[in-house]
Amino acid sequence: MRYTFKGKLEKNEQGFYLNIPFNVWEICEKEGNVPAKVRLESATFVCNLAPLGKGYYHIPVPYDLAVTLETGVDFNISFRITKSDAWDSPYSTANPIRKIDHIDCIKQPRDGLCGQSCIAMLAGLTIDEVSNIMHCSEWQATMGKMINALNYFGFEHSEEIIYTLGRTDVTLPKCAILMEKMGRYNHYLIYFDGKYYDSGLGVLNDYDFTQLVGYLEVLV
Repeated sequence: MRYTFKGKLEKNEQGFYLNIPFNVWEICEKEGNVPAKVRLESATFVCNLAPLGKGYYHIPVPYDLAVTLETGVDFNISFRITKSDAWDSPYSTANPIRKIDHIDCIKQPRDGLCGQSCIAMLAGLTIDEVSNIMHCSEWQATMGKMINALNYFGFEHSEEIIYTLGRTDVTLPKCAILMEKMGRYNHYLIYFDGKYYDSGLGVLNDYDFTQLVGYLEVLV
């Protein structure tokens, strides 16, 4: 999985770095030492992400590269840790659980099940069925677990989470899992073919893109 965002080159007493604008533990499901392959515009390099505490990290930039770059300018940045694994599954991309040609909205019975609800809408299953497969309950469906569930059900998806971070000039693909910040947690909903399927609010024709943190394309 590749994580993509825009950011500025910063400098402190240790050297040059790029801030990662999300919680790596929550999104990438990776703690402790985090080796990464980084792309900064057209340059690539490998490094260990530098921990800042509570799941936040920054990317240390090699000096030889950093001195060729401007500070205070937005750059296109992406990095990859390891590809998500799919556990044993009867499905594959050649034989997914279903063809996603429509979405039936599923309302979550209680708070904290939006991630499971999104996967249930895509797979055409109940929230309970999906929760059992994902092995998670309320407030536990991180993007990493949702990606594993997509792999399990045989759904092809992008290898990049596109971080929009409140921008309004966003063009969504035909189908995507949208991620927005809601207090301490992320909230997830489905976009499909011009409509927004929110497990808390129902089917929406419009969406406030200033609330959007990022999205993952699901290929249909």
